[in-house]
Amino acid sequence: MPRTSVIQEEWWDLKAEVSWGSAPVGQDVVALLAENDQYRRALSGRAVVDQACGMVMALTPCRRGVARNLLVDVSRQCDLKLREVAAALVATSEGKSLPGQIQRALRRALRRLHTADLR
Repeated sequence: MPRTSVIQEEWWDLKAEVSWGSAPVGQDVVALLAENDQYRRALSGRAVVDQACGMVMALTPCRRGVARNLLVDVSRQCDLKLREVAAALVATSEGKSLPGQIQRALRRALRRLHTADLR
């Protein structure tokens, strides 16, 4: 006899029905929920990185790859995740100030970028 479970996840207000023969549902469902959560975090991080790349591209006329590499360079210098640097940069459009550590690293990266363009 098939076994059916209903799962309610509050954050997204989703309901899913899962049916299997006689296999236990619990561990499979937990693994799928964890995987979905991981994908959600990755996608939200990607959005903020794309916004920050757009800001860099608008402020310093460069291509997307150059802008992303600049942000990666800043994140390495500051020992922060790329999405943290990107979020801090995007927050400046809402009136928040850029942390000093990121500001200094961004200036250094921009100087290197401009020096490379002059060659």
